[in-house]
Amino acid sequence: MTGTDPRRWFRDARRVIARLPNLRMGRVPDAPALPVRDPWPGDPGRGARLLRGELELAGGVRPLRPGGWGGASGSPLLEAAAHGFTWLRDLRALGTDAARLRARALVADWVNAPPSEPIAHRPDVVGARIAAWLGHYDFFAATADDAFRQRLMARLVSDARGLSAALPAEELDARALTALKGLIAAAVALPEHAGFLTRALRFLPQEIVRQVLPDGCHAERSPAAQLAALQDLTEIRALLQASQTQPPAALTGAIERMAPALRVMRHGDGGLALFNGGREETSSLIDMALTQAGRSSRGPSALPDGGFQRLQAGRSVLIVDCGAPPPPGVDRYAHAGTLSMELSVGRDRMIVNCGAVPAGGPEWRDATRATAAHSTLVIADVNSSELKPDGLGRRPVLVEAQRQEANGAHWLEASHDGWKKLFGAVHRRRLYVAESGEDIRGEDAVEAATPQPFTLRFHLHPEVNANLQQDGEAVLLRLRSGGGWRLRADGARMTLEESVYLGGQEPRRTEQVVLTGYADGPQQVKWAISKVG
Repeated sequence: MTGTDPRRWFRDARRVIARLPNLRMGRVPDAPALPVRDPWPGDPGRGARLLRGELELAGGVRPLRPGGWGGASGSPLLEAAAHGFTWLRDLRALGTDAARLRARALVADWVNAPPSEPIAHRPDVVGARIAAWLGHYDFFAATADDAFRQRLMARLVSDARGLSAALPAEELDARALTALKGLIAAAVALPEHAGFLTRALRFLPQEIVRQVLPDGCHAERSPAAQLAALQDLTEIRALLQASQTQPPAALTGAIERMAPALRVMRHGDGGLALFNGGREETSSLIDMALTQAGRSSRGPSALPDGGFQRLQAGRSVLIVDCGAPPPPGVDRYAHAGTLSMELSVGRDRMIVNCGAVPAGGPEWRDATRATAAHSTLVIADVNSSELKPDGLGRRPVLVEAQRQEANGAHWLEASHDGWKKLFGAVHRRRLYVAESGEDIRGEDAVEAATPQPFTLRFHLHPEVNANLQQDGEAVLLRLRSGGGWRLRADGARMTLEESVYLGGQEPRRTEQVVLTGYADGPQQVKWAISKVG
């Protein structure tokens, strides 16, 4: 075993042994002993695309039809989604006989000739697949012939045994929770395999402690990961309750902390802010996740461990990323967006980050992860964190934030040293939100021994209509609801340029206000966003 991690060697050996037929496997049940329910809604539009042979997810599309499992997309996220079968909920949402038959055909195709790609057998993908097959068993399998159901149940048992042997999962991020959820689902549906539950409960508490920060923020520092992890944990709790198993205290505590933390990351329209690979998601799904979590409580104004600050006054909500990037192992979707901000007024988003296409091509993923794709300052067109395919390289080490509130007004001062090694520079951002929420002011400064070229960007939501005023010192912003706002700045040249918004279902063209520092001017820009009329 020279040069090999012993833990990985033993894990791989267990998985090989688990897949070998043996006498202990016993009789394969004819059907799940207890029903397992997928509590989350599907998208009938995506279901219709699946009938046309296309799987669409997070900005990517992959062919998916019977006999076509080998048609790899090149996107690991899409491949994992295809083999994870979570899309069965979309066919179910479509609800037609054609959707039921397509679901059955795709499952049968996979079961009869399991793909050899390693990603199809990764613990989180296996966990997602087990949970999806069991969660939609009544939809695609209950009325199928005996031979199909027998093959399906045999595969479920085999997958669950392999998954049990593979724990603890090597993935350090939220994918490990999905793996545990699948094994617990198998334990509920196959109670004769009591070892599945014992093994899952052995690793669940330590996984929760590692992934959920004391303030309830997920370690990936992504609103999307926050939502997904909360969904997995509430499903796990429901599964344990269905099997009359007392949930571990760590699970109950994590859910109680994560739900309020998720509220910090919501805009006035009910959707999520766009940080670290996040997309808006539907407000109804977020509402459902919070309802499933239970004990509804108002979200805090800040997440001291996760680093997000929420400044809310009047109808305005300003959300700022004031935390250090997630550490190696949980930074696969992390962006170079330290100190970026988003602003919404009522149900209208005004200032946004560009969003993400985690299932898109490498060039799109890199572009959306770049500092320039965020509403913050960038020095010399160099990202504040170094982007790598599997996470971040160089990154801010010291990220500080101080906040004050008085009479309904908010002050926030934050800084990061992401360019310290390269340029000896620190970015300092000061923000003020008046009690009315109709006067927002900021100051962005570069603290360095020698002047640095810098640019400050405010990406606008596609529904915002922007007009640069003739003097070039202000931009008039008209929101979808008709409200008018003015963004003005001092200390930089103001331009209105093209941008792209990837936070919703489809990419949309939009604009950005760009403030470019003067080469011989001060290393700071003062700006203000105020309501007009």
